[in-house]
Amino acid sequence: MTTTETNTEYAAELPVRLEWARHAPEVYKAMIRLDSAARKGLDAKLYELVKIRASQLNHCAFCLDMHTKDALAAGESVERIIQLGAWEESRHFYTEKELAAIELTEAVTVLTDGFVPDEVYERAAKQFEEAELAQLIAAITVINAWNRFGVTCRMTPGHYTPGQHA
Repeated sequence: MTTTETNTEYAAELPVRLEWARHAPEVYKAMIRLDSAARKGLDAKLYELVKIRASQLNHCAFCLDMHTKDALAAGESVERIIQLGAWEESRHFYTEKELAAIELTEAVTVLTDGFVPDEVYERAAKQFEEAELAQLIAAITVINAWNRFGVTCRMTPGHYTPGQHA
């Protein structure tokens, strides 16, 4: 691929390994329904921040492309999206509620110790009503599932337009 402005040669896109949604359409449809159910009652910007952070941790380029574009379309700032990768040093960009959600996202996504630490859960429980917390946990779980499809099947980033899968 060559750009006309700079005449820079970019690396070729990696080929998709498997078009899993085409071969497992009922699973794909179930994931879409699950994703739609998980987002109910959550602020759109918070929802996208959670999806971006999980996708950063899981190295899912396809989901990073999708959710950064959707976050921008929802009114999120470029600055907050950029700082998300270093949120612990950039805490002042986020509300306490967002910080609790981001921290919970990391704990659920990574599970380094095999569990979500009590202090992380308690911080989230103080910021979210139980029903909203349940939705947040569902949203974190769903993006982790999407990430696993994306990285395993090597879904190609760069072609998504905001709202394309809404």
